Amino acid sequence: MRVVRSRVGLFVCGVFAALLVLVILAVAGVLPVKSEKTVIVRQGAGASMTALQSGVLTPQQIYQRDAHGVVEIEATFTTSASQGSFPFSIPLGPQTEQALGSGFVVSKDGYILTNAHVVSSNGQTAKTVKVVFKGTGSQTKEVTGTVVGADNTSDVALIKVDPSKVGTLDVLPLGSSAAVQPGESVVAIGNPLGYDFSITAGIVSATNRDLQSPNGATISNGIQTDAAINEGNSGGPLIDSTGHVIGINEQIATQSGGNEGLGFAVPIDSAVGVMKQLKKSGSVTYAWLGIAGQTLTSNVAQALGIKTTQGVLVTEVRAGTPAAKAGLKGGTAQLSLQSQTYEVGGDIITAINNTKLTSMEQLTAIITGHKPGDVVTLTIVRDTQTKSLKVTLAARPASA
Repeated sequence: MRVVRSRVGLFVCGVFAALLVLVILAVAGVLPVKSEKTVIVRQGAGASMTALQSGVLTPQQIYQRDAHGVVEIEATFTTSASQGSFPFSIPLGPQTEQALGSGFVVSKDGYILTNAHVVSSNGQTAKTVKVVFKGTGSQTKEVTGTVVGADNTSDVALIKVDPSKVGTLDVLPLGSSAAVQPGESVVAIGNPLGYDFSITAGIVSATNRDLQSPNGATISNGIQTDAAINEGNSGGPLIDSTGHVIGINEQIATQSGGNEGLGFAVPIDSAVGVMKQLKKSGSVTYAWLGIAGQTLTSNVAQALGIKTTQGVLVTEVRAGTPAAKAGLKGGTAQLSLQSQTYEVGGDIITAINNTKLTSMEQLTAIITGHKPGDVVTLTIVRDTQTKSLKVTLAARPASA
């Protein structure tokens, strides 16, 4: 027994000594020490705090923060109606027509952004509208808003309410649409089909879409989303995952008349520029070139025997316009291609300020983005020769 105890004692002493040596070597930095950290994330409030700290919000958090800054807008228009066909029509007297849409608060002093088509109908713009704010629970508060201005070219309108009649206004933070990428998470808040203060979620499906405004102009850099958009969502905000507005929900592409995952929004960067002009003067001034043109594609060019493969065919140059003063020339002959008539013989604009052109819509969008008085450089092809022309843009007249 004594021998066994001695050996056990020696073994224990040996193990202790070895551990002591390892500890000394580790402290001295001779042996590497691997450390691990276990992070425990609690569910519920802890998860919400993690989302807030990372800057990414859930749809629920966005709704809780921003829904009170979204409004329902109801515009009423008076129209003249008749029964029967001219010349035997019978006047029925003034008739009322209502439009329902959405909007969102952009300033503490009561300015609200929405779509022009929410407050305009058949060339008539409502002077006042009914604006409904979300209250606690199912409660709402209704006030009268004044239409500051509506621009049918950009489909943006500005409304003003008296803050003293509303109480504290929840201003939605505006982001930037310039850096928006397909795949980003977004939500739309509005009043689809009259179901007030609804939220839908989705992603950015595409960017740089060309949208058609109420007066037929091209709205460039439109945002496409699969977040459900329906009638009544018009004018409401499209919000990114940080809670910032990146667009104004404007239209849908549909075959059924309802949502098919193809919703479109006016980019907020363009809307802000329009808003500033509306706030200042109640109207918007756009730059103007003064031509009519047609898109030239490589297939059309080949079929028409034109060596230039893409650009814009200048079909008409209006007298007294910036284009006429710069010496641009319109078409001189007509050619038919698959039931489409093309004006040829005039200048072909291939670039503006060194940006290559692929369509008439692109040229229009670029000109619209400039201000009257800006000087642009057009690259043109005339009789197979390439030239550069400087054009001083003017303000677009109301009749253009």
